[in-house]
Amino acid sequence: MGDKELIQSHGGSLVNRIRKDPAADKVAASIRLTQRQQCDLEMIAVGAMSPLEGFVAEADYHSICDSMRLTNGTVWPIPITCGVDDAAADRISVGDRVGLNDDRGRLLGHLTVREKYRQDKRKQAVKAYGTEDTAHPGVQVLMAEGDTCLAGPIDVVTPRHDPMFPEHRLAPAQTRSEFERRGWQTVVAFQTRNPIHRAHEYLTKCAQEITDGLLIHPLMGATKEGDIPGEVRMRCYQVLIENYYHLGHTMLSIMPAAMRYAGPREAILHAIYRQNYGCSHFIVGRDHAGVGDYYGTYDAQKIFDQLPEGGLKIVPLRFEHAAWSKRAGCMVSGKTFPKIEGDQIFLSGSKVREMLTRGERPPAEFTRPEVADILIRAMTE
Repeated sequence: MGDKELIQSHGGSLVNRIRKDPAADKVAASIRLTQRQQCDLEMIAVGAMSPLEGFVAEADYHSICDSMRLTNGTVWPIPITCGVDDAAADRISVGDRVGLNDDRGRLLGHLTVREKYRQDKRKQAVKAYGTEDTAHPGVQVLMAEGDTCLAGPIDVVTPRHDPMFPEHRLAPAQTRSEFERRGWQTVVAFQTRNPIHRAHEYLTKCAQEITDGLLIHPLMGATKEGDIPGEVRMRCYQVLIENYYHLGHTMLSIMPAAMRYAGPREAILHAIYRQNYGCSHFIVGRDHAGVGDYYGTYDAQKIFDQLPEGGLKIVPLRFEHAAWSKRAGCMVSGKTFPKIEGDQIFLSGSKVREMLTRGERPPAEFTRPEVADILIRAMTE
């Protein structure tokens, strides 16, 4: 990268599949997309899933499952598919132009069907998620999807009707433009689907020391039941940034992706997204994109070592678990301070939720008081 030149998008060029003239489109049929498919449609349309221009074809589907590559060799870890049920598949033929609607029947865009194929759900579950257990939220969504995949390029009229947080819903071209306006060449992205607690704050500020700017980039697409609502999380991010971050080196934007909870492979997918958004570095912490006990603590870091040299341009920053040390009087990790029994303050997510529900404030060593106030109000209303 030259002076003030941002990182290249994945695959070499940023995709844009948004068009504003649906009047000329004649459709053979229309389908309603699932919540995850709607998120994927938006991510493809705005270029966050570059180089994908639509839902993947059968050869790419199997290549992704088997080797984490598209058939052209480009790194891609999880198939992005449009599965439909048998009734929809029977009325759609290869070559058809299909209308893509949201769950309220409103038009989002169109798919030109290049292929129809049966997806191998068992294979995809084992390869992408590491399990066939339908208690896994990502596998559960996969198994509920239709068995026939429609593959082909998309043209999107509107990425989302009534989008959440439109002022923070920046597409990759927009974040790149903002980074350039700010004079940032190196940018570190922080992925989160939860409020930021003190350990997360510590990781992001360590990363800020070696980059020009920090993009706090929460996932605001489909998540699982029990996750904290997006509106609450946004209030937490905003109050934290206003009070505890340098505004000249910190930026907040949301990412409208669906959470798959696929652990290691999803960590790679999240890194690809952030490379497309213009980030040069990406924080990968403990159990990134994990759920339950399906993945090892640092599997999401180790998987980056399996990629070919040059497979991704973005640099993963691998952090160990951090917590407040009473003896040191600060945040520490296994690399910065010895582990002493009873010294570190660590609270599980379930323990924190129990405290909040009772109106109890988590300790200041775990979360900032302004964030605790927002969470207590949300949990007790």
